[in-house]
Amino acid sequence: MKKYAIMKQFYSHFFKVAFLVLFPSIIFAQEVLEGKTINEATGEVVPFVNVIEKGTTNGTTSDFEGNFSITVQSLPTTLVFSYIGFETQEKRVTANSPMTINIVESAAALDEVVITGLATSIKRQNAANAVASISAEDISGRTPPPTLDGALYGKFAGATVSANSGAPGGGLSVKLRGATSIQGNTQPLYIIDGVYIDNSSIPAGLNTVSAASAGGSSSNQDNPSNRIADINPEDIANIEILKGASAAAIYGSRAAAGVVIITTKRGKAGETKFNFSQATGWTEVTKLLGLRDYNEERVRETFGDAAAQSFIEARGENRLIDYEEEIFGEKGLISITNFSMSGGGEKTRFYSGITHNDENGIVKNTGYKKTSLRLNLDHKPTDFLKLALSSSYIHSSANRGFFNNDNSGTTIGVTLTGTTPWLELFPNENGIYPDNPAGASNPLQTRDLVRNNETINRFIIGGTANIDLYKADKSNLELIMRGGLDFYGLKTRAIFPKELQFQKLSNGGLNGVSIQGDTQNKNYNLSAFLVHNYFTDNDLNFRTQAGITREYFDRNTQLISATTLVASETNVDQAANTGVDQTRLLQEDSGFFVQEEVNYQDKVIATLGVRGDKSSNNGDANELFYYPKASVALNLNEFGFWNDNSSWDQFKLRTAYGEAGNFPPFGALFTSYNTFSTGNLLGISLIGVRGDKDLKSERQKEFEVGTDLSFFQNRLNFSATYYVKTIDDLILQAALEPSTGFTSEFVNAGALRNNGVELSVDAVPVDTEELTWSVGANFFKNKSEITRLDVDPFNIGAFGATLGTFRIEEGESATQIVGIGPNPGPSGFQKYGDSEPDFQMGFNSQILYKNFDLSFVWQWKNGGENINLTALLTDLNGTSHDYDTIDLDPSGTLGNGPYRVSQLGSSAAVFVEDASYLRLRELGLYYRVPKDVLSGWFNESVDQIKLGFSGSNLINIFDYNSYDPEVSNFGANGIFTGVEVTPFPSSKRYLFHLAVNF
Repeated sequence: MKKYAIMKQFYSHFFKVAFLVLFPSIIFAQEVLEGKTINEATGEVVPFVNVIEKGTTNGTTSDFEGNFSITVQSLPTTLVFSYIGFETQEKRVTANSPMTINIVESAAALDEVVITGLATSIKRQNAANAVASISAEDISGRTPPPTLDGALYGKFAGATVSANSGAPGGGLSVKLRGATSIQGNTQPLYIIDGVYIDNSSIPAGLNTVSAASAGGSSSNQDNPSNRIADINPEDIANIEILKGASAAAIYGSRAAAGVVIITTKRGKAGETKFNFSQATGWTEVTKLLGLRDYNEERVRETFGDAAAQSFIEARGENRLIDYEEEIFGEKGLISITNFSMSGGGEKTRFYSGITHNDENGIVKNTGYKKTSLRLNLDHKPTDFLKLALSSSYIHSSANRGFFNNDNSGTTIGVTLTGTTPWLELFPNENGIYPDNPAGASNPLQTRDLVRNNETINRFIIGGTANIDLYKADKSNLELIMRGGLDFYGLKTRAIFPKELQFQKLSNGGLNGVSIQGDTQNKNYNLSAFLVHNYFTDNDLNFRTQAGITREYFDRNTQLISATTLVASETNVDQAANTGVDQTRLLQEDSGFFVQEEVNYQDKVIATLGVRGDKSSNNGDANELFYYPKASVALNLNEFGFWNDNSSWDQFKLRTAYGEAGNFPPFGALFTSYNTFSTGNLLGISLIGVRGDKDLKSERQKEFEVGTDLSFFQNRLNFSATYYVKTIDDLILQAALEPSTGFTSEFVNAGALRNNGVELSVDAVPVDTEELTWSVGANFFKNKSEITRLDVDPFNIGAFGATLGTFRIEEGESATQIVGIGPNPGPSGFQKYGDSEPDFQMGFNSQILYKNFDLSFVWQWKNGGENINLTALLTDLNGTSHDYDTIDLDPSGTLGNGPYRVSQLGSSAAVFVEDASYLRLRELGLYYRVPKDVLSGWFNESVDQIKLGFSGSNLINIFDYNSYDPEVSNFGANGIFTGVEVTPFPSSKRYLFHLAVNF
């Protein structure tokens, strides 16, 4: 009994203890859920994803490997996964087993992350600079641009985009935040997938015939295209624009004019996707000037009795010809075909595409053909190594015609200014063109027989390796190695047959001209970066970057000009006279950078960095130049000043400072010579420009402040930026006393300042299941001033004060236009305007209603003047369309043409015109075939079919008295735009679209 009592007591205590131990576990049963967060598109790990048990504050974050572990009270439950750049998603968990969470990239991800460094990016909400982003949809998804830079019109604040020519194949200039140099580079640095891209405009030597530039040398009036036109817009996924030194300082000596960072499309893991699109349409001239209102009396008074008789006969026979419409009235057909495919698995992904453009111009025998091939590969052989390859090949051929200024009266535009409608210029039945009695050339013959072709073969290849050297709970270290090559061969061929009126020996011609240019360009860049991240327990995070870079640039241009051709030969060796020019441009740059970024809970983000550069383009190739940068961003919305139910989503204050450089022009550092021979002796002669090995690079310093605001779940966003940009050690070409044996030299002799304001707002007023309406607007204004000038003021960039010219003068705008006039200032000249706009604005809107998509972009340029010399030439020839209209002469006596001519030599006012405009830059209307219809037709094998229409420059409103206020006779690289001399007119485009995704 005693033993039984002891056992009973033992079991009683045992069950009591067991009950006390097990009961909490029974009552409070818990589950530990584990899993991994993976990018559904790429198959790569996504670290730091927030994991929250829905309806509770219970949560965790996935680690560097994407692994997470969270304890929940019971099952089933719902987990919520969120991360910047990805869609928030929920997962219902009913059983405890390891899970893989495939999170999907957000459609707005490109707007949430911006590239601000050589090796890293940052969340837009934390960026301290006003960095503009343009998505693939905005680039070519709705209105395909003729060239890539044409996609930038009106899309963001701070950019002035100008078409220097309407010729097929491009010819645009992009200037960011005003004037960055007077005589140096003013174009931004373009980088595609880490590859430094050449954007040169290489003349074809047309000056041999046109004599537009004195001395017969090739010049910037040859109307060449710029090489960024080679890049296929269909390949682009995203463009980031670093508009000034405060953002671009990390890029050093090439970043003074800003940086345009282009990212191309890449493959996504999963089933292979195919995309086909076809656009077909036409292009036509934006505006024709029209004919003068001729009658017998006017013809007799202006052209004489013989012309009056010809006019009467031609009118009676109904054969008055509008030769302007005959030349520019073509409706050039356009065809754009694109096919791409992408896909891959967890380790290897690919994107490949081919695009073919075939565009005829508004002038016969002008046009542009381009074929672009792209292959991008991503491979992850191990967990710690990622490899990426970007490659493209471009072949293009552009026939650009013979236009712009000339001093021989031979270009098509100049000849048209003297061509009257009663002349008979068409060829006879034997194909023989009559000479033009009113000019040096027959414009129809020139159009039909002259060839001015640019042919390009280009390879752009870049590779990146990302190596995870070290990973721990609170820190990691990554090595990034990158290399890129941009290689192209450019052939220019300009053929002027001896049959041309102006080539005949009897007319003082050269008996045929063949000008052949060959350029080989090779750029390559190599870089290596270390990126270290360190995370503290109180969310004070550090990111340290350090890297080295090297860039190599080699361009060799050979230009052979042959005159007096034998028979019908065009080979340069089949000529009596030949001349050869060769231009070699060699440069090697190297540098380093370090940068520290500190982020405290996304509340305060501070960055401090410095770039060190040296270059063979400096007088001392081993001297290092340093370019610092610093910035701070405060996200006031993260400080808890208002509750979670507030309509505020973001209230950020930001400020940034940075410096960047601008190299001296080629030929400025050292004296160059020409060769000559006399009496069988070979010698050298000075070219007139004295070199200065102590010449410094221009240094740009930029300070910007701004704010970014968001409301109502980011449906209303506003951004404002004010900047001050100064350029010290301004490089100018100063005149020298003839006794020195030189005419000029480049010197550091001034300073330039730009002040500007940039504003942008975008909103989604309506967002329902069937209707979404988004709108946006941007505004910017820039003002420049020469704050110091150590040489005498001088005129530059046009054809003299009689007609209007630019003048560099202390205390005045860098782009002021002056001329002779009745009220001259202290300089002896009267100021008539400024080529820089008073302000520019862009407006955009998109309406999505069910399966319809309507979008448009308007651009408004207010103010800014041009020097209109096309009107002068037509006035001098008595052919101006408004020659007899009386609205300029204050006395109300003279017609506009005679009045403008009467001012020649006394006032330049009539040649300087307001160049404001309002344009419908883009219009797109599309219809997506419903998915239920597609599934019925194609058994779900086709994902989408889209039909649509788009147009460019369809509406153009301006008072400018010529073809287009957006012109530049002097090419892309320079701030002195807005000088017009009979350009290739601009055009509008109409396209119909079919796109199929399957």
